[in-house]
Amino acid sequence: MTRLARLLATATAAVLAASLLLAPSPGDAAPARRKTTWTAAARATLTPGVMAYTAGAQCTTNFVFSDATGGVYLGYAAHCAGKGEATDTNGCTTASLPLGTRVTFVRGGSLVSGGTRLGGGTLAYSSWLTERRIGTTDPATCAYNDFALVKVDAKDVAKVNPSVPFWGGPTGLDTDGLGLGERVYSYGNSSLRAGLTVLSPKYGAGLGDAAADRGWSHPLYTLTPGIPGDSGSGFMTAGGKAVGTLSTVALAPIPASNNLGDLAKELAFAQRRSGIKGLQLVKGTKAFTGLL
Repeated sequence: MTRLARLLATATAAVLAASLLLAPSPGDAAPARRKTTWTAAARATLTPGVMAYTAGAQCTTNFVFSDATGGVYLGYAAHCAGKGEATDTNGCTTASLPLGTRVTFVRGGSLVSGGTRLGGGTLAYSSWLTERRIGTTDPATCAYNDFALVKVDAKDVAKVNPSVPFWGGPTGLDTDGLGLGERVYSYGNSSLRAGLTVLSPKYGAGLGDAAADRGWSHPLYTLTPGIPGDSGSGFMTAGGKAVGTLSTVALAPIPASNNLGDLAKELAFAQRRSGIKGLQLVKGTKAFTGLL
């Protein structure tokens, strides 16, 4: 072999070795997102709008969420696991039950009946617990970031469909807030309504946002106003985009109105702070329709 040939062979071997050293190993590659197969909407029993009982208190779930490992979550209001009184709405100062607290999903609960158990899960994230842990002091965040996630038990995931009953959707996440007069759609039924499911679909309109809330809160009216037990319910805009979660029943300045926490902000906060990798809203498998 000539001297030139030996040099070329040596250089080629060095380049090959370097490429092998620099190439990512299979273990270095980002794991693929595990895809969840949803049961058909007509057969699903765990959907947006089902009741959720936490230590005896009843709230309503809003939307379905998933993570990178295939975990499935139902969202509801953080104050559903709060230890304060019904008038305690500041998540930065109100104590809450710990992560891992058991939550039971129910259909048809009322003041005289516990309803039918549909499944269960554990509290996996709470904005209120997180706000207290990191020392949040922003007034709008403390007042309106009222969002929690219940991780559905693995044995119950096969019962889940992410479509909102009656309306369909969500079609995605609304990121531009709720304008004055903008139509909204929701689904849920407090135990105080004695199981009258005809009152579950809700239709209403935005009342215009207050500048001081910096987009965290959206006041609105619905034809059947939200009452205690509806807390956590999800709301969609006319295009089926998920815009907010029911947080409080307002007594002033507009009686019988409701306030939503902005879901885009709540979810972004959770994605940064929850430690749940790949957390995202799941779109419905049924098309959205705004027809009553």
